[in-house]
Amino acid sequence: MGLSPGGAYYLISRSLGPEFGGSIGLIFAFANAVAVAMYVVGFAETVVEMLNDVDALMTDELNDIRIVGTLTVILLLGISVAGMEWEAKAQIVLLIILLGAIVNYFMGTFLTVEEKEPKGFFGYNSAIFLENLGPDFREEESFFSVFAIFFPAATGILAGANISGDLTDPQSAIPKGTLLAIVITGITYIAVALSTGACIVRDATGDLNDTVTDTVNCTDAACTLGYDFSICKEGGCQYGLINDFQVMSLVSGFGPLISAGIFSATLSSALASLVSAPKVFQALCKDNIYPGLGMFAKGYGKNNEPLRGYVLTFCIGLAFILIAELNIIAPIISNFFLASYALINFSVFHASLANSPGWRPSFKYYNKWVSLAGAVLCVVVMFVINWWAALVTLLIVLALYIYVSYKKPDVNWGSSTQALMFNQALTHSINLTGVEDHVKNFRPQCLVMTGYPTSRPALAHLVHSFTKNVGLMVCGHIRTVTRRPNFKELAQDHARCQRWLHKKHIKAFYTPVFSDNLRHGTQVLLQATGLGRLRPNTLVLGFKTNWSDGHMRDVDIYINTIHDAFDLQFGVVILRLQDGLDISHIPGQDDSSLEKPAGTVAKEMPVAVSVAKDSDSDSCPSKTTSLQNSPMISRDIKSPLSLRDQRLLDTSQQFRKKQGKGTIDVWWLFDDGGLTLLIPYLLTNKKKWGDCRIRVFIGGKINRIDHDRRAMATLLSRFRIDFSDINVLGDINTKPKKHNKLSFKELIEPYRLKEDDMEQAEAEHLKALEPWRISDNELELYRAKTNRQIRLNELLKEHSSSAKLIVM
Repeated sequence: MGLSPGGAYYLISRSLGPEFGGSIGLIFAFANAVAVAMYVVGFAETVVEMLNDVDALMTDELNDIRIVGTLTVILLLGISVAGMEWEAKAQIVLLIILLGAIVNYFMGTFLTVEEKEPKGFFGYNSAIFLENLGPDFREEESFFSVFAIFFPAATGILAGANISGDLTDPQSAIPKGTLLAIVITGITYIAVALSTGACIVRDATGDLNDTVTDTVNCTDAACTLGYDFSICKEGGCQYGLINDFQVMSLVSGFGPLISAGIFSATLSSALASLVSAPKVFQALCKDNIYPGLGMFAKGYGKNNEPLRGYVLTFCIGLAFILIAELNIIAPIISNFFLASYALINFSVFHASLANSPGWRPSFKYYNKWVSLAGAVLCVVVMFVINWWAALVTLLIVLALYIYVSYKKPDVNWGSSTQALMFNQALTHSINLTGVEDHVKNFRPQCLVMTGYPTSRPALAHLVHSFTKNVGLMVCGHIRTVTRRPNFKELAQDHARCQRWLHKKHIKAFYTPVFSDNLRHGTQVLLQATGLGRLRPNTLVLGFKTNWSDGHMRDVDIYINTIHDAFDLQFGVVILRLQDGLDISHIPGQDDSSLEKPAGTVAKEMPVAVSVAKDSDSDSCPSKTTSLQNSPMISRDIKSPLSLRDQRLLDTSQQFRKKQGKGTIDVWWLFDDGGLTLLIPYLLTNKKKWGDCRIRVFIGGKINRIDHDRRAMATLLSRFRIDFSDINVLGDINTKPKKHNKLSFKELIEPYRLKEDDMEQAEAEHLKALEPWRISDNELELYRAKTNRQIRLNELLKEHSSSAKLIVM
């Protein structure tokens, strides 16, 4: 993985996604800023101790540390702002001094001087080494409290990764540099610890006269070398490994060089952290994960230096320098760095777990379980060092994680989280195919014939109301073609429509197909849409409002589409709005105009949803729009809309609003398997429809109304569906009014075959040519059914004209 500026943050965010990346990026940048304070306080402590030795303190020790620390951090800020070249040159000078100090110390361990003996330094001695080998923690210290203070000394190994954007070949330099840093610092730290433990006793008085006399009975290593430091058991000694912080200066060949080494070690680390923190912070701000931090993303000069980040780091560093207590600052940093390292390790393990083809670690000895063990160890150590601080750190990470998850920044980094989601989706989809369907788990999985989703937003919004988080929703679009299909255009439209659905928070897929007509296209979609068990079981269409104006062949195709769905064992839902559904002809139906429909909202009209088991109603799903009037392409024409179009536009948005108090009227005319009751139940469970009550209408006999009502109430309670009222219509089977029968007759007049007025052969030929023609025989055969539908129309107007939604 080639890294960009921002090292560890970049690594975590690009592996685990913005949620983890954003939270750890802030903590990592903050940890580096606090590290500046720790190193500067370490430097200031040494300076103040030297001033104390020559009685040159300005005030008292604590305030002197604050003064020296503040002046130092101002100087370091100047070097950092001067640019990477200066920082690199300063680091080389400091490295040479540091190496000189280490060599000077090791040479000093072999040069025993008699006057150093009272201060506890005797040169290499096996008795001293064996005595120092075991632990001797004092004043409630423990292994982990010392580890917490020592641990930040090992955090510099990531400094190279943090400035990876300034490296010529980060892919090769970072692994080599990091591993070498671990090996060299590891060997150096262990060697210094072993050598000091082998030649310096733990406690010494510093007094030349404390030699062993005959009366003293002591057994420690100092006794065998002729000194009696037993008085130190009572406390108050200033020399020896435990008490003297400047013990390395005592041992070394030339003391001042050790002080210079301490200066160079602390200042080089402070400088590295002062450069790292702003770079990480700048990378985080550039990704725009947290709004309001964008101002820190700006860089200056040819190297894009984050000057604003430097100032922020300087302020954080200064605040912690004023604490002036190294033993308080160090555990804070340990906590933050351990959290960062835990996530770096976990991100590597996660990438392996996701098994993404793009994850190809080039390190020969890499193993994902080592990474997981590292992550777990880091978290365990955080809690062992200080459980409440670890808890606070994890809560901060969690809070930042939840915030980013909620905001969902628009980024695509190909993270391992995406790869793992794909793996899980695939596994679950395959596992699901082996499970038999069960009536308890039935959910409406809808293929919704919207055309472009922007063409019929009301259809998309209503269906989403009851499929959201419950069932699958696929927006089907049949694009009729006469010429060669344009697949490039199809792909572009697909991306645009899916973006629109995402923007409107509609959980659905958009699936377009090329076909020569609606019926064939729907057959293709009904058979091929979906994956395993994740496939539609319900076809949702819009009502064909123009059935009486257009060509009857279109109506025939439309009706046959419904029959095809029944043949394929699909449920069918037909939505009818009083003003219609299709708004694709209205100019400017891009995202912006859909967001804010112009003008006032029309009075809400009752809506009918037919859950069809019968082909008595017609509708128009996706009247295919050509590219010219494609609603996905925005136009600049802003002409005033006609009143009808304005009402249509307002109605198209009505399911996005809260529906308020009202009723959903369910006309339960016969047992259709339960979809007619399931859809209203799912709707009333949603916030927008929560205030609506379900009313149930059933047909019955006038003399047994109470019996029918009780039977229906029992059925509904068995379904556990709340209802406000059950209306038994005893007059459902009475004959319709005469004028309504006449209206129906006039309505179907143009579609009659009228075989009595022609020869039989001619009538048969016409029927074959135009199969939608109604013969006298059919009219007689379906007379009872026709009368029932006309009567139903009368009852609907009488009982349900004020309903928010009618389901039948």
